[in-house]
Amino acid sequence: MITRIILLAGLLTGLSGCATLVGSEQDQITVQSTPPGARFVVQDEQGRAVAEGITPQVISLQKSTGRYFGKKAWQVMFEIPGYVPLTVPLEARANLWYVLGNLPLGGLPGWLLVDPWYGGMYTIKPALINPPLHPVGARGG
Repeated sequence: MITRIILLAGLLTGLSGCATLVGSEQDQITVQSTPPGARFVVQDEQGRAVAEGITPQVISLQKSTGRYFGKKAWQVMFEIPGYVPLTVPLEARANLWYVLGNLPLGGLPGWLLVDPWYGGMYTIKPALINPPLHPVGARGG
C-alpha cells in the first residue's frame, strides 16, 4: 500500500507542470504597422536585438530567460521615413494553463518546480502589434 502511494506521488509530481506539457518555449508575434513598410527592431530586457525586419511580419520570441521564474520583456521600436519613431512594449504573462492547469495534478510541483524553469507558463502580450505611426509635424485631432 505504501509503495503504491509513493509511486502515485512520484507520478503526479512528474506529470504536474501543465503549462510545460501543453505550452511552448516560444510565441509567434505578428508585427504590423499603419502604414505598412516600417522598419522594426525587437530588443529584449537586456537591450539585445532579438528580431528585426520590415512590417508586416511574423516573428518568434523566446518566453523565458531559462532562469527560475525568468520571464522576458521586450520593446518593439518602429521607424519609417517621414513618421515619428514609436516604441511598443511586450510582456510575458502567466497563462491559464499555468494558473489553473496544475490544480488537478496537485498544483505545487507544477507551480513551483516544473513550470517556472520553462517558458510554457507564459504568453506574450499583445500577440498582434499594429500601432498607427504619425507623420512628422502632424497635429492630433
